[in-house]
Amino acid sequence: MKHVLIVDATPLFREYLKEKLKEENIEVEIIQGQNTAFTKLVSQLHDLIIINITDNFDDTIDFLDKKMSNPNTGQIPIIMAGPKLEKEQIQSLIPYKITKYFSKPIKFDLFFEAIGRALRTNFSLDTTDCILELHQNENVIFIEIAKGLNREKLSLLKYNIAELITNNKIQNPKVIIMMSDLSLSFVDGSNLEFMMENILNAQHISRKNIKILTMDEFTKQLFEGHKEYEGIVVADSISTVLPELLGEGIATDMLQLINERILSSSKNNYTATAEMRFQSELPGSDQDQDQSSNRIKIAVIDDDPVIQQILQATFARINADTDIFNSGIQFMNKISTHNYNLIVLDIFMPGISGFDIITNLHNRNYKAPIIVYSSATQREVVIQALSLGARSYLVKPQKPEALLQKVREILLAAN
Repeated sequence: MKHVLIVDATPLFREYLKEKLKEENIEVEIIQGQNTAFTKLVSQLHDLIIINITDNFDDTIDFLDKKMSNPNTGQIPIIMAGPKLEKEQIQSLIPYKITKYFSKPIKFDLFFEAIGRALRTNFSLDTTDCILELHQNENVIFIEIAKGLNREKLSLLKYNIAELITNNKIQNPKVIIMMSDLSLSFVDGSNLEFMMENILNAQHISRKNIKILTMDEFTKQLFEGHKEYEGIVVADSISTVLPELLGEGIATDMLQLINERILSSSKNNYTATAEMRFQSELPGSDQDQDQSSNRIKIAVIDDDPVIQQILQATFARINADTDIFNSGIQFMNKISTHNYNLIVLDIFMPGISGFDIITNLHNRNYKAPIIVYSSATQREVVIQALSLGARSYLVKPQKPEALLQKVREILLAAN
């Protein structure tokens, strides 16, 4: 059996590592304090050392000096994780033959790949396509899930929620799980239950403070018939859960409320220890991909020629290819043969409305995120667009910088 020594790890880091390594029949020992760790290392002679760098970088160098000077421990591989290091600090680590250094937030698929190479073993990782984003505003934690359910990300969710609650000192946390464009079936049932198990296991979260936004019939049926989930509210409209979630004294300006309290994160958002995404999911990760295929492709559906020109010029600033459609019918006739990274559309247009387009794309399981860019400010319009699956609602007109900032945020989340 392989033995791994984990040194000075944060609670999230050590518990997640311990759980994952034990699944692979790898013995784990956790030590806080590098002097104690060296004593344990000499007596045990582990197969791999994983060190989390703390604030005192000199302590880490002292530990490495002791390890290298001992003939029995000098050749044991080391994987390190910590903050982004200065150039001088990186250079000081070179003599110690560190196998890999990971800056936080750690991309866990690369992390376990490095562990596997060091231990000469293969880790089984779920590679299901999945977007899982976590952010927080005041005492409300938002969990956004799209594309599918990935067990690696769902497993990590429990620890990231706990870390967020602890770091931001959230009292009485409330959770809203946004799965508006996720379509599931009975084969996803165990993963859905696994997701809820990890959320409910996070400290201080009660069922009465969990709200789920979904239009998926299977998901609704599973929660309605499951005694374990009694008290959890499942809704298909954000207006159903807002008053209870954010308090009865909510603003009358629903658009402002959604943008400030839901679509925006608090300024005190934490930097997670581990990132809930694969390296392969990030833009530009495939080095063999043709450069032209890396260009962002955006569809704009709007019958106003002035808006068309403004949006095309704005998106050209990020080197995006923009296709302009004068009507929803024109767009829907093309969508089966075109893949877009983002769709920007108006709501009220002749023929097919923006609502119809969002619904149609959802029924086709079309994955491109949608930004509604409209002059309509009625609360029921905003709520309907977001409930149908739009990722953001922007009121015309917006400065190009504001548009591009929102586009970057949504494309980053989608990738």
